[in-house]
Amino acid sequence: MRKLWCVLIGTLICGSSIHAQATQKPPLHGRHWMAITGKPLAAQAGAMVFGKGGNAVDAACAMLAATCTMWDVLSWGGETQALIYNPKTGKVIAINAMGVAPTGATPEFFKSKGYNFPPEYGPLAATTPGTPGGICYMLAEYGTLSLKEVLAPAMQLAAGYPIEAQTANQMESNKARIKEWPYSKKVFLPHLGQQREAPEAGEIFVQNDLLQTLTKMVEAEQQALRQKKSRKQAIYAAYDRFYKGDIAKEFVRGAQEQGGLITMEDLARWKPIEEEPLKTAYKGIDVYKLQQWTQGPMLLQALNILENFDLKGMGYNSAQYIHTLYQAMNLAFADRDFYYGDPAFSPQQPIKGLLDKRYAKQRAALINPMRNDPKIGPGDPYPFEGRTNPYLNLLRGRGFSMDTTPVRNRSVVPVHDATSAILNDAYMDRYLRGTTTVEAADSAGWVVSITPSGGWLPATIAGNTGVGMSQRMQSFVLDSSLNPFNVVAPGKRPRVTLTPSLALKGGKPFLSFAVQGGDTQDQNLLQFFLNMVEFGMTVQQATEAANFNSNQLWLSLGGEKTADRQPVPGSIIVQEQTPPWVLAELRKMGYRPTMQPRTSGPINAIYFDWKHGTLWGGSSNHGEDYGIGW
Repeated sequence: MRKLWCVLIGTLICGSSIHAQATQKPPLHGRHWMAITGKPLAAQAGAMVFGKGGNAVDAACAMLAATCTMWDVLSWGGETQALIYNPKTGKVIAINAMGVAPTGATPEFFKSKGYNFPPEYGPLAATTPGTPGGICYMLAEYGTLSLKEVLAPAMQLAAGYPIEAQTANQMESNKARIKEWPYSKKVFLPHLGQQREAPEAGEIFVQNDLLQTLTKMVEAEQQALRQKKSRKQAIYAAYDRFYKGDIAKEFVRGAQEQGGLITMEDLARWKPIEEEPLKTAYKGIDVYKLQQWTQGPMLLQALNILENFDLKGMGYNSAQYIHTLYQAMNLAFADRDFYYGDPAFSPQQPIKGLLDKRYAKQRAALINPMRNDPKIGPGDPYPFEGRTNPYLNLLRGRGFSMDTTPVRNRSVVPVHDATSAILNDAYMDRYLRGTTTVEAADSAGWVVSITPSGGWLPATIAGNTGVGMSQRMQSFVLDSSLNPFNVVAPGKRPRVTLTPSLALKGGKPFLSFAVQGGDTQDQNLLQFFLNMVEFGMTVQQATEAANFNSNQLWLSLGGEKTADRQPVPGSIIVQEQTPPWVLAELRKMGYRPTMQPRTSGPINAIYFDWKHGTLWGGSSNHGEDYGIGW
């Protein structure tokens, strides 16, 4: 039976032969550097920069610039979230280049327009651009090359590249909405009036406006260098031209012409932030995430809960293993949905309590080993910080009992008729909505993990900049009872799903990993990490391995009605080759399985093989993600 299970899942945990198990894509191997991202041409951009003598930060910035230019489910007006391992200090640093809500973005404003959440699309969905500033900051502070050298591949792409079918078809399928925005129509629909108005696959796709924007940034850098400015000062001159100069003026003009709120002051005030990352330890491995303005700490909370269980003894993707992970994720998501938000606006968030191992043990005790709990809610982490929770009445008003009695000591009434929503195309699009990832490492020890996003198709392009505006405002809430820390306000960052990851073992890099998707990101990354740590998979096997996704959470994207975003208790998406006996056990536990051929966005990862002094790259067999190593 165990042998059959291994065959069915298409990957391996059978004895000592694990490393011999075939994968659909070969693993990558490198001695000097590794570059992995969401598009083959963008991975080549990283390789080109490594070839110029750049470090992993230079290469990561080049790949990020290229993916933005290729509209790999993001644009230059989106946002960047990064973790960087600095070998000179031996520390992990976090880069917060998430844009903020603009002037006038208040709950009252959006409610006056009939919204229950900020909109999914259009100029009113836009936060200030973060990616240009993020690239400039990372390159200036931790890179080695000039902006001109790093942006060269992206500028070549903007001048014209053969567009791939996936992106071209997105433009065509979204053309009705694209036509609402004049500057988007000009860029994305070069064949207006014809049967197919978007580019065809393989056609040379030209973005002259974007090329001019990037050229202006490079001109500002080069002029500063001629004035004997330092490399860092020159890069920040390019930054200033984007956020304070003529690029900013055209961006704001174009945004406001189409109904947006962003002002010149919003752009000038915004800046990327270097933060201390959050971390937890799991079986001797330190796992790092960005702060609670992302969903990243949810993975840390889940690991803290799961270390109270013998996961390996349950068996990979057994019903008991799936159930235990599902329950741990539900507990962490319930906390995410209520307590996470921009710490700059809410410094009293209980993140210390949420990551306390004692709190995790209390939460783990709530897991019923036999049944799904469809009514799980946020916990109370405040006592673990020596404080009293100021939101208990609000939580009780929403129907959460706040009972911390271990499940073995209380009566649990089975719920056989768990709510089941229709997982239609619209729901699944919001649930799985992706972005891209960037992973880079070099032999000097620099490691970069980025999950950028925003400005995806169909994007509103701001004037004649060629820059697509972010849609991340939709991740705010307007009702404080849903999350008092994530209510929209001018200058505030939304709580995003974007969540790069780094792990160290013995103080040295162990894994750099990230995945595209929405609320599925940390679900997929949790299972990927456990695939390697608990079940000994190689990095490529772990990226391809079958996993599952919980729908028992509040959606972070899309759906302008509250009902569109509500949790679906017991709903679980499993890989279509899951054995029938596993499905039968899950149904007995109160689950409603949905079978899908794909249960993960493309996972990209780098494993550090210190025994041999080499790098292993993994890139999932889903999507166009691709890597190059040397």
